[in-house]
Amino acid sequence: MAKSAAGKWVSRVGASGGGKAYKKTRPGNYYGILVVIVILGLVATVFARYEYQHPGSAKKSTPPAVGTTWYASLGIEACGKRLPYLSADPTTKGGFTVLAANVVKISPVSAADAGSQATLSQFAAEYPGLIASSSELAVPTSTGTSNHSTTYHNGDTCPANSKYAGTAGTVSYAYWTTFGQKKPTITTDPTKIKFSRYLRVTLAFEPAGVTPKLPLQASINAMFAAAQSTTSTTVATPSTLPATTTTVKGATTTTTVKTTTTTVKTTTTTAAQG
Repeated sequence: MAKSAAGKWVSRVGASGGGKAYKKTRPGNYYGILVVIVILGLVATVFARYEYQHPGSAKKSTPPAVGTTWYASLGIEACGKRLPYLSADPTTKGGFTVLAANVVKISPVSAADAGSQATLSQFAAEYPGLIASSSELAVPTSTGTSNHSTTYHNGDTCPANSKYAGTAGTVSYAYWTTFGQKKPTITTDPTKIKFSRYLRVTLAFEPAGVTPKLPLQASINAMFAAAQSTTSTTVATPSTLPATTTTVKGATTTTTVKTTTTTVKTTTTTAAQG
């Protein structure tokens, strides 16, 4: 069947994207809106990529921030026995430094160990040879290498020479955030423990029902000493007073006095000629 004249006209209009009258009525800012939409899309894509590559950028206000210095006290125990202190490593390049007596210095250097990323799990990841997970606690030797005798997994039994010989144990972490806290908060997930100022935390492998102990008092004392040593004290420096000159009958005497706290104005006295 032959197409009618009207049908042919509709086909031509559709093929050309609209008639001349339609094109004339198209809004003048049509293409401007399209450009804005494209730009917004590009900006959103770039921002999303940045946030993905810098997960800590949105948490800059969460302490501890880069440049902060805090101290914490650490304890480690297994099967009812305290384990030796970790080796001090003041040359550590990360945000956590182990000092003498199991004092941990928290001083974030990047978003990886700042803010909410400053966790016990991150500390373990930065300390050579230390493993602290929900199922394993491995304490390295003084050289940072693995040590079979101080590596524990959930379900392992305590050795024969221990307090709980032959009893199966599990890995757990106890921490105290305030000094009024009598009982520790206990978790099996080290990522849930965020370091705070003067945190006391114990890494433990113990049988069910055994509450990990507070870090040694010597470690807690060392933590306070380390924090106190970073407090700067301003001391007055010695100053030299202006010279005092006295003239008596043509003779002149000059005296210079040093002091640290007192300022005296210069005084000149001339005796009357008789």
